[in-house]
Amino acid sequence: MGGIPPAFDPSMLRLIAITDSLRDGIDGLCTRAMASVLGGATMLQLRLKEESARTMVEVARALRAIAPRIPVLVNDRADVAMAAGAQGVHVGVDDVAPAALRRIVPPGFIIGASVGDDTEVARTVGADYVGIGPVFTTGSKSDAGTAIGIERFAALARRCGLPAVAIGGVSADNAAALMASGASGLAVISALFSSVDPMQAARALRSAQDASGR
Repeated sequence: MGGIPPAFDPSMLRLIAITDSLRDGIDGLCTRAMASVLGGATMLQLRLKEESARTMVEVARALRAIAPRIPVLVNDRADVAMAAGAQGVHVGVDDVAPAALRRIVPPGFIIGASVGDDTEVARTVGADYVGIGPVFTTGSKSDAGTAIGIERFAALARRCGLPAVAIGGVSADNAAALMASGASGLAVISALFSSVDPMQAARALRSAQDASGR
């Protein structure tokens, strides 16, 4: 099983590339994902809300094949993640709670949980990390909610007590400020997958993160 990522480590969260759509097919999505990884993405998250479970399994396996040294997580669907041999799942507030998932997933399976306000903090028990946001206004997720801003992000991260990833309107322009606020990493959709050059876009994000000194 050479190349399989190790058990969860917060460094995996540095730059999470979240997929957008299959507008250019599975091969096209994988090409954009690979470019993001070559530019510095440290985790891939498969998010295809409109696709069937069968298609998601196929795409997850394809992503694992092109990027065997970094974790591939599946958004919402732990069943799809396990069927595809992915390394974990990221769940929202309407999905099965991390504590319940932890009882059925294999050892070392990574679980991320979304948090948008104080009422959702308690649901993160059993998770390895949290994704907090949207920090800024975003058009990538129709259900993202109202932007909370950097100060609120930092406060929620402290309350959760877990490695926290900022999501929502993240770009190279605000990456340093987010890292300085205590983020363990950044999660991006359009900044990478809608870029004409995902590799360069990932490099710009990583460079901005490094400029924060964290």
